[in-house]
Amino acid sequence: MRTLTTETLAEERSSIEHSIANHTKETHSIEANLNQLQLTKSFHPPRETAESKAGVRRDYALRKHIKQRTSHLGSKIAPHYEPSDVLTDPPRPEDVTLELLMASQAHFGHSTSLWNPMNQRYIYGVRSGIHIISLEVTAAHLRRAAKVVEGVAYYGGLILFVGTRKGQDKAVVKAAKMAQGCHLFERWIPGTITNGDQILSNCAMRVVDAKDEPLRGFEQKVGEWKALRPDLVVVLNPRENYVLLHECGLNNIPTIGVIDTDADPTWVTYPIPANDDRFVFSLTSSYFLL
Repeated sequence: MRTLTTETLAEERSSIEHSIANHTKETHSIEANLNQLQLTKSFHPPRETAESKAGVRRDYALRKHIKQRTSHLGSKIAPHYEPSDVLTDPPRPEDVTLELLMASQAHFGHSTSLWNPMNQRYIYGVRSGIHIISLEVTAAHLRRAAKVVEGVAYYGGLILFVGTRKGQDKAVVKAAKMAQGCHLFERWIPGTITNGDQILSNCAMRVVDAKDEPLRGFEQKVGEWKALRPDLVVVLNPRENYVLLHECGLNNIPTIGVIDTDADPTWVTYPIPANDDRFVFSLTSSYFLL
C-alpha cells in the first residue's frame, strides 16, 4: 500500500507540474499577442517624403495621359430611353410621334365587351379581344389639347389638373407647377364648384402677406369674395371623376380628358382617345399638355 501511494502521488505531482507549464506557456503567448496588438495600434504610417510625392504626381500624369489617348476608343452608346426623363424634360407637341405613343402603350383599349359605342370613330381594330386605338387620332387630339392649354395659360387662366388614381400624383403636381395652376390627386368633394361659396363659408380664412404674417382689416372683404373657379380642367381618369365633369358642364367650364374605349367621350370638351390605365402614358399626357 505504501508503494502504491508513493507512485500515485508522483504521477499526480508530474501531471500538476505539466499543467502549470502549459498554463505558463499560454500566458506568455497571450501577453505576446497583446503586445503585438498594442504595437500595431501605435504604428503610424511613414510621413510623405519628396520621393513619394513625386511618385504620386508621376502616376497621376501617366493616368491622365492614358485617358486622353484612349478616351476616343471603343463604341459610343446612343441615348437610350429612360422613363424618368419625362419628369424633367417633357416632350413638346411637335416631339410627340407615333413611336412615342406606342412605346407608352397608349393604343391599348379595353375588352370588346366593355367598349362604349361612342368611341367607334377612335378605334383602329381588334386584337386578341382588345380594341386598338388609332394612334394618329390620339396624336391629333393630343396636339389640339396642348394648344388649348397653352392658350389658357398664356392669358393667365386658372388650370386644374386632376388625377385620382394611384401613381398619378407626381404627374399632376408637376403639371400644375409648370402651368402655375392647381392640382388634385385625392377624392373630389361634390359641390366644390356648384356650391363653393357655401362650402367655403364654413371654413376658417385669414389673409397673409408675402411673409405669411396676418393682415388686419380684410375680414369683411374676404367674406364678400366669391370662390375661385377654374378656367380649364384636365382630368386623367374621367370615369372616376364624373361628378367633377358634370359640375364643369353646369358652369360652362371646358374640360380635357384621357378617354379610354370604355368611357363616353361626350363627358369632356376635348377628349384624348388613349389608354388611361398606363402610368407612363399618364406622365406623358399630363406633361405634354404643357
